[in-house]
Amino acid sequence: MSEELICITCPIGCHLSIERLPEGKLAVSGNRCPRGIKYANEELLNPKRVVSATAAIDYSGIEHEESLAEIARIPVRTDAAYPKEGVNEVLAAIYALKVKLPIKRGTILLADFKGSGVNVIAARSLGLEALA
Repeated sequence: MSEELICITCPIGCHLSIERLPEGKLAVSGNRCPRGIKYANEELLNPKRVVSATAAIDYSGIEHEESLAEIARIPVRTDAAYPKEGVNEVLAAIYALKVKLPIKRGTILLADFKGSGVNVIAARSLGLEALA
């Protein structure tokens, strides 16, 4: 039984055909370069995703409009791809965050999530003036 993928490594978008071999390896065809083989192996044997979401802002000790506190959030993301089966855990941890302002883009909010080496970082800078 053959599986098909479209490689997203470059704009060509090669149509890959993949056969699963008995020893747990993959036979990949249809790729125009070695990146297609690497992509198929990663996607089918060890899929990972960069996680993007928004986190709540910690308004303790900051004057702000009450209605703003209900909707204002800051974009965050992982700084590397995280194993796909753990994405819901990453999202739960992000949604539990309360980020203090001011914050600079790239600031680590959750370091080395579950020992993976992947950090959750602020995706933009946000100062206190945003609350005015």
